Amino acid sequence: MGNNGTPSTAAEVMAVAAVELLNANTWWQDINESPAWQDRIFYTLAVLYGIVATVALVQLVRIQLRVPEYGWTTQKVFHFLNSMVNGVRCFVFIFFRKVQRLKPEIVQHILLDVPSLAFFTTYALLVLFWAEIYYQARAVSTDGLKPSFYTINIVVYAIQITLWLILWWKPVSVLLILSKMFFAGVSLFAALGFLLYGGRLFLMLQRFPVESKGRRKKLQEVGYVTTICFLCFLVRCIMMCFNALDKNADLNVLDHPILNFIYYLLVEILPSSLVLFILRKLPPKRGITQYHPIR
Repeated sequence: MGNNGTPSTAAEVMAVAAVELLNANTWWQDINESPAWQDRIFYTLAVLYGIVATVALVQLVRIQLRVPEYGWTTQKVFHFLNSMVNGVRCFVFIFFRKVQRLKPEIVQHILLDVPSLAFFTTYALLVLFWAEIYYQARAVSTDGLKPSFYTINIVVYAIQITLWLILWWKPVSVLLILSKMFFAGVSLFAALGFLLYGGRLFLMLQRFPVESKGRRKKLQEVGYVTTICFLCFLVRCIMMCFNALDKNADLNVLDHPILNFIYYLLVEILPSSLVLFILRKLPPKRGITQYHPIR
């Protein structure tokens, strides 16, 4: 050690770094193993989800009051599903300790995975909406888009339900890993959908010769939402792969609250909040041209 109290050799520097790293790991572990911190983190997640659910519900009501003559449009269904997904997440995290004690164990996975499936459906609606606009602008038939949307969702739900039933009948770790990897694959598929149709719509809007404030806003809206949703589903895909292959990255246990907080904040709460803010504009009362009902 030098005269001023600082490490004088490389060995001493490495020893100090190792101690600091150990202290950091201890801090992380202490929080993860503390019931008080577990409750604080999970209740914080519940509050955040509750706020997002409330905002989505308020926006749905505002849209209904603005255009009551229209039925269940894409925009209304999107906000309704957003409110439902975040509301269910809110209740799951309020009662997370009780959820962890539910038997058979497959019930725990269902309560945690169903909102993830619904989240996929919710944001796949945006991909459908943009695909419709893109093909209509190019004078291409859109008759097959909605049947394809429904078919994809039915297949995804059917595969996941099948995996749940098999896990209920015979809980095998390999099947649990397969279920998580399936979620990762679905997330990657959604990310690519946003990149494909959000990117196409963005480039098409860029090529429009008329420069106007409305066009610029729509261009920014599509660009921001595409980027946010692409990154959201890509991060979900990567983290689900770690979740499947590394027990230390398991998101379905009480003693990983920090990891849960980071995961759900990045892949659901933050993206939903940003998208709701970007899409906060209400539709005009008359002469709506880009407001398509789901039939």
